[in-house]
Formats: sequence, structure tokens, C-alpha cells
Amino acid sequence: MTLYSAVFALAAALSFAAPATAQDGGSGGFDFVDPLIGTVNGGHVFPGATLPFGMAKAVADVSGEDQGGFASDGSDITGFSHMHDSGTGGSPSLGNFPLFPQASCPGDDVTKCQFTETARETPRLNGSAAAHPGYFTVSLATEIKGEMTVTNHTALYRFTFPGTPSGLSRRAANTSSVSPLMLLDLTDLPDSRTTGYASVDPKTGRITANGTFSPSFGLGNYNLYTCADFKGANIRDVGTWTNSSVSVNTTSVIVTSQPTSAGAWARFEKPENNTLYARVGMSFISSDQACRNAEKEIPDFDFESVLDAAEKAWKEKLSVLTIDAGDVDESISKVFWSGVYRSMISPQDYTGENPLWESDEPYYDSYYCIWDSFRSIHQLITLLDPVSQTLMVRSLIDIYRHEGHLPDCRMSLCKGYTQGGSNADVVLSDSYLKGIRDNVDWDTAYEALIADAEIEPPDWAIEGRGNIKAWNSNHYVPFDDPTDHQGNGPFTRSVSRTVEYAYDDFCIALMAKELGHDDDYNKYLERSGWWKNVFNPNQTSSINGKDTGFTGFVQPRYINYTFGFQDPIFCSPLLEFDACYLNPTGHETYEGSAWLYSFFAPGDHKTLIQILGGKDQFVKRLDFLHESGLLYIGDEQAFFPVYQYHYAGRPGKSAFRAHSYIPAQFNDTIVGIPGNDDSGAMGSFAAFTMMGFFPNPGQDVYLISAPFFPSVSIRNGQTGNTATIKVNNFDAAYKNIYVQSATMNGEAYTKNWFTHQFFLDGGTLELNMGPAESDWGTGDDDVPPSISPPSNSTSSLI
Repeated sequence: MTLYSAVFALAAALSFAAPATAQDGGSGGFDFVDPLIGTVNGGHVFPGATLPFGMAKAVADVSGEDQGGFASDGSDITGFSHMHDSGTGGSPSLGNFPLFPQASCPGDDVTKCQFTETARETPRLNGSAAAHPGYFTVSLATEIKGEMTVTNHTALYRFTFPGTPSGLSRRAANTSSVSPLMLLDLTDLPDSRTTGYASVDPKTGRITANGTFSPSFGLGNYNLYTCADFKGANIRDVGTWTNSSVSVNTTSVIVTSQPTSAGAWARFEKPENNTLYARVGMSFISSDQACRNAEKEIPDFDFESVLDAAEKAWKEKLSVLTIDAGDVDESISKVFWSGVYRSMISPQDYTGENPLWESDEPYYDSYYCIWDSFRSIHQLITLLDPVSQTLMVRSLIDIYRHEGHLPDCRMSLCKGYTQGGSNADVVLSDSYLKGIRDNVDWDTAYEALIADAEIEPPDWAIEGRGNIKAWNSNHYVPFDDPTDHQGNGPFTRSVSRTVEYAYDDFCIALMAKELGHDDDYNKYLERSGWWKNVFNPNQTSSINGKDTGFTGFVQPRYINYTFGFQDPIFCSPLLEFDACYLNPTGHETYEGSAWLYSFFAPGDHKTLIQILGGKDQFVKRLDFLHESGLLYIGDEQAFFPVYQYHYAGRPGKSAFRAHSYIPAQFNDTIVGIPGNDDSGAMGSFAAFTMMGFFPNPGQDVYLISAPFFPSVSIRNGQTGNTATIKVNNFDAAYKNIYVQSATMNGEAYTKNWFTHQFFLDGGTLELNMGPAESDWGTGDDDVPPSISPPSNSTSSLI
């Protein structure tokens, strides 16, 4: 995660300067999606062609900010590859087997074409990149136009070449005619390939290849296979290359080391209509299966037909939402629909492509990472696409069956690094409480939750929890733990892991109660209160030497029960913001400060508010968090503090905060999100916020806020019923953002929250809005539920 510069604020101001115009969102929002939002300055959004949750993800890769493949940063294009993740930080992932087109070779000499990545990278034509769901296009400075669309396992490219060589770059200046060369490189975006093999058929030009690669945020390696076919021109010759050595009429190449540049190529006669098609199938099983995937999914290279099917798939997904946008600026709708869209890019459906075990269950991958997605992505998928969420839940359970633990992060068939707690527990609890049932083995799911809570794996850096013995004896994760001999993992994040483990146990308790495991309910509910054992009631906080006036913060604690010290503002934007990442010196909170983690007790706000000094002091402290520069909304832990005012009976404050972040830090430009999108996390936050409610993850609770539209309707995928949130006294200038009163299906409704049953049953929630806070939702009976363990009081602090 990185902070944005002043260019973000300027872009936001320019983006929302347009006058309000009437618009119709009833078409499903497809036309308002802009995949290029967040493709620069750290957003790392994948803007290319994909199906909802699809495996094939085609886009042009760049030499600059390449985590999403393409970036709107002006950097050169290095290839066109077929699989990507979206919004991730750190090292890029996937981008395997890129193609690269050249219109001809200088002097018609194939050895003078450019093969290695650094030699071939080519500037883009400024302003040529464009995208919509299922489609991406960009043109090279050589005047080659690349267009792409996809099916689930296959990418289809349409390359249009200039009619004469006069438009080509200086590399082909001496060429008298167009004779395209298409290469396939045995590499990936992070250059992780160890071994690889490529072969090319001299008669058809078909290139098959495979390689062994490393995941970008995990352990192990994976094998990937591809199959590329071409249509539109006759084969002229084929060959291979290794580094700077180019061979003609050789049909295979093997590489056994890094960083060897190698691959296969095919050269063609001048194409009809100057257009050459490339169909690239992908598989984790074999090259033969990659070919079968391609032949089955795209038998005839019909670009328009494949594109039409991809567009229809997206329109169907988005059609469950109907927005009456009224006079809202079109840019607001773009932010909303693009956020919804990005939340449906991952996890990715690899069903039938898992070589690790045999199973009839679905297999989804690119849970990247659940620490990021448990807070709002899976809640949005449950709301808008419960069928897909059901398949993902079944996949998580099947991963447990064969791996022994639920993942916290998983990509490319590999175990990813655990960032905090065992947060798949939260996803499963949330899904169960919201009615996800179809063919889900919830008994095995519960078994998986108990395994997370009780069984320390040999390597808890990649699954499960660590320090379980001390967790059970001390009731917190110690800063120092000489007792942990059960497994290995990074001895950092003791504070953030404590509060996350406690909430994971809270979610297990909710599941236990629903499934009739009363003893487990009592046990895990008691453990859910252990977050308070790292709360030091005497810890103060200063900024630049000035006391903030607030006392009591979570702090690291030694195994002998004495407290250590980490400055409460450390790892915030005010002090060494980048110091708390996943490394051996990562400190005791993860990607956030003790100030931020002191608010993390999602299941027991009653005790949290009491410990922090009561409702008024809790509100003041939240205000300070938001207004002092301590909070960075570009990291997922910052989402819920926007809405925690609800629990103190101040829902109007939550609405004010929500509208202070959107559109100020979420807009419709290429810098339109404030941090890594993290597989759609930023998009899901924006989508929920703009619909006017937000989930408490792991619970059946939605907090009511101020919608950004006059009306929002959602058709439930399980029952077919439609729920509508209607705003009276709506104004597009967003002055009336405070609920004055509400009705649910015509009856007065004073609670500032509701449950998922509203969406299952359908109905209408009407919000009467005004320009100032009211007494709506402020009563003790109006706030969301809070469940305190019997011993969870301030007197029980160790």
C-alpha cells in the first residue's frame, strides 16, 4: 500500500466538476464501467478482458507498474499475456507466455526482429488504450492495434497491422512489405520461470508451451501450459530463440535456468485485411488440455461473437442491480458501477484445472488475499451473486479437505502468506448467516473452523494460526513466545494477530450457536473477548510531542504479562507508514497503527466503547482518527471505522464520514482509488458505501448510511425477490445525508441497521433525509447487536 500524491486530489476535483445530468442506470450499469480506473499510482487494477471470476485475463503488459499487467503510466508495452491478478501489492503475478507482434523484420531478415523483452518493448500510442467489460485495446507506436476478449480459459486477440511499412518503427524501416512475426515468450511478469519448453508446428504455426513458475506472494511453484493458434495469414516460417540467438526452422526449445530468454515464433505472409488472430488456451493440467480448452470455447476465431458473449455475461451479472441515478453526476455512477465490476474479477474459477487433487467440488483460486477480502468483497458477492459465493465457499471447504487448513491467501495453486488471523473463518460465518446453503457441507466447514482455532500447522506463515499454546495459556499472542515449538512462522504482528484471532473465534462462536454446538459457543465466545488483553489502559499517545488527549491503546505484551511499547501512531501515515509489512522486522501491528487496531472488536462494541471511555469519548476518538491524518482509507482496516459511529448511536456521523471519502478519494480517473484495489476491496467499499449500507463482516448486520442515489434495487439470486432502498428529499449535492426517519415496508423503522433477510424477502426501506443529524437510530435499542462474553468487562483486564 502506498500513499497518493497531490495529483490525486487534483484529479478528483477535475473529475467531479461537471454539472449534474439525468441518467438511466436501469440498463444494469454496463455502460458506466470503466476498467481503467485505478490503473496508475498504486491501484494496480487489471483493466483487461475477463469474464466474471474468469481464469483467462488478457491485457497488454507494460514495463512500468505491471502488477495488473497494464498501467496507465505511459511505460512501454512488452507483450500481451493471458492470465493476471488484479489490484495486488508487491511483486506482480502471472502474465505467463506473453505474445508479441511485429509487422515485419528489418530487411526481411528474421534474425533482426526483436525477441528478448528488453529489446522488443515498444511505446504505446498515447490515448489508444480503451476498455469495457470483456474487451481491451491498445495500439503500439509501430501502428499495430491489439484487441482482446476472452472465454473462461482462452484469450482471443485481434491484431491489425498497418497496410504499408511506412507506418512502422525504425526497426522495420528497411522492410518493403508486411510479413508479421508473432513470438511467444517462456516468461511471466515477475520473471520467476525456472524450467520451460516451447514447440511450434511448422505447418500450422501452433505454439504449445509449458513452464514452472513461482507464486508472487506464497511458497512453492506451479506448472502452467498454453496453446496458441493463429488465423488470417499463411505460415511463412517458424523457429525458436534463446537469448540473442535466433534459429529458423527449429521446432522446439528447452530452458532449464533463469533468467534465460527463450521461446518460439511463427512468421506469416501478408494477412488478409491486415488482420491476424491469435487464440491462446491456458491450462494447469497439460498443453493438450490447453488446446482442448481453446478449441472447445473458441472453435472458429469469431472475435465479435466471443466479445458479444463476454459482454452478455457481464450485463447479466450487473443486471441484479437497478439504480435510479436522478440528477447525480455521471462520474458518480462510473465510480459505483466500476467498483461493482472490480469486485467480480476475483477469486477466479479454476474448476477442472486443479492438478493437486481429484474432486467433484468447484475450485477457485486467487484468494488474494482473504485478509483483504473478508471485510467487504465476499459480502458484496453474497449480496449480488450468491451462486458464485456458494461455489467459492464450497471451494474453500474442499481446500481444507485436501490441505488440512483453510487458506488466508492462495494464488496459482500455491499457499499464500497469512497476513493476520485465520480470516476464512469470517467468510464462512458470514456466508452461513446469510443463507448460503446449496450443496455446502457445513459440517466439514465447521470442522475447518475448529482446526483453525485449535491445530497449529507446521508452517503458520501460510495457513492457520501460530502461538496457539500461548494463546490458550496467556489469552493473547505474546510479543515473545519461547513456548511455541509446534510450528514456525514470523514472530511479528502480535497485537494485530491477537485482535484478529479473537474476532475469528467470535465468528466460530456464531457458527457454533447456529449449528447447535452450545459448549463450543460458550468456549469461543469467551475467547473472543481476549482482544482486550493487549489493551493497555495507561498508554498515552503524542504527535510531534503534543499529547493527543487520549489514553488506552492496544500494545505488545510479553509472555510474563508485562506490556511492551509500540508508539500508537507508528505505522500510520504520521510515522513510518511502511514499517509494518510482512517481513521479519514487521513489528507488532500489520499495515496499520495501534491507534487503528484499538478499534478492532467487531463483535463486542459495547465493551470496546466502555473501555475507550463511553459513547461521547468513543466518538471523539473516532473523529480524531479520521481527522488527524492517522487513518489511510486505502487500506482495508480503515473501512469499518467509517461506520463504527453507529454503535455509539451516531449513524449520522458515519454518513458524514462516508461522504467525506467519496468522491474525495474515489473518483472516475486513472488515479481513482486511494490504494491497491486488492482484488476489488476498494471497489466493494465504494459500492456498499454508495448504496447506503455497509456490512459488519462475519455477522448478519448491515449498517444504514446515506445512499448516493435516489433509489437502489437489488434482485436476490436465491429467492428472486427485490429489495429497494428509496431516498426521500434526495439532493445530488449531498447536503441531505442524514436520516431523519425511516420506514420498512411501510412501517416505522428506528434501527440503524438491518439483516440479510431484507434482501431474501424483498421489500422497501424508505429513508427520509435532511441536512442535519436527527435522533433517528440513536437509541439504545436502535444500535446494532453486540455480544459480550461473561468475563468481558474492564475489570477483567489483566
